[in-house]
Amino acid sequence: MVLNNVRIALTGEQVSLDVQHGKIAKVLPGTLHEKAERIDFDEAIIFPGLINSHDHLDFNLFPALGDSTYSNYTEWGRAIHKNHKEQISNVLKVPIALREEWGIYKNLLCGVTTVVNHGKKVKIQTDLLTIYEDCQSIHSVQFERKWRFALNHPLKKKLPVAIHSGEGTDTSAFKEIDQLSRWNLLKRPVVAIHGVAMTESQVNAFKALVWCPESNYFLLGKTAPVKRLKKHIPILFGTDSTLTSDWNIWNHIRLARKTRFMTDHELYHSLNTNPANTWKLNSGRIAPGNSADLVIARPKPAPTDKDAFFGIGPQDILMVLHQGNISLFDETIYPQLKNINPDEYSKVYIDGA
Repeated sequence: MVLNNVRIALTGEQVSLDVQHGKIAKVLPGTLHEKAERIDFDEAIIFPGLINSHDHLDFNLFPALGDSTYSNYTEWGRAIHKNHKEQISNVLKVPIALREEWGIYKNLLCGVTTVVNHGKKVKIQTDLLTIYEDCQSIHSVQFERKWRFALNHPLKKKLPVAIHSGEGTDTSAFKEIDQLSRWNLLKRPVVAIHGVAMTESQVNAFKALVWCPESNYFLLGKTAPVKRLKKHIPILFGTDSTLTSDWNIWNHIRLARKTRFMTDHELYHSLNTNPANTWKLNSGRIAPGNSADLVIARPKPAPTDKDAFFGIGPQDILMVLHQGNISLFDETIYPQLKNINPDEYSKVYIDGA
């Protein structure tokens, strides 16, 4: 299958992609005119499927819960369980597999092809996107009673650890980071999530940092000092769940761009190459041999190719491929899809699309 006549996001390079056996076989310059099994596009951009490096898939039926700005995540946790007890109870009555499924759809509709799930292993199987769980998930120092044992489990010492760390603006959030570092006796690769209280002197103890700006601003009124930390550590992008943020990752990305903590290229790579390198994925790049995790979108008119990419919303997505298979497509593309069984798909309407 050839994805014909698309522009690579940010660079504007016009190409056609030959996808075979779930991978990118060739990146061909320009437009393909010869007869082939192809899907033709017009004024469309292509980019690697987004990698969401932090979500709790089973928490995406919650509305955003919080009544003020908090000093740290433990203060927020106590407050919502006190003030929103019934609301939390009602959501948790929904079967966990159904809540996880909605978390998958939330990501897919935005063009996410890999999501790192933080929490217990998911109950359901899906080929719509990759649910990455090849790491040890520890919630946090405060919320996981046996975190020291989990961190120093001898049978898991080569497995990366994903853990909330420094999610606060007070002294306790700062000290928590040092506590975690001191107790990493096996020197395991630790990916810190949030890191709002993290300083440059602390950052070298970690393999990478997952930046979740919208969740941070909602809870804490402040986000991680990524402008300084990016000099020392790879920055990955995450959304967290709808418990603390909007469902649409593109709103998170635009918020991050407004901070100017990262250049456009740095922010772009926090969604693809950085997490692909950190989590050791064969995706995140448009290159022969890479997994065909790809998104094609028709952007709104914009002054530059960068503005076109960062202006995208779910309603602009024309197609999402996961490992070469079409997980989502816009109905304007449907007449070109020869081997699609419409019974395997359902219609979803987003802002008129």
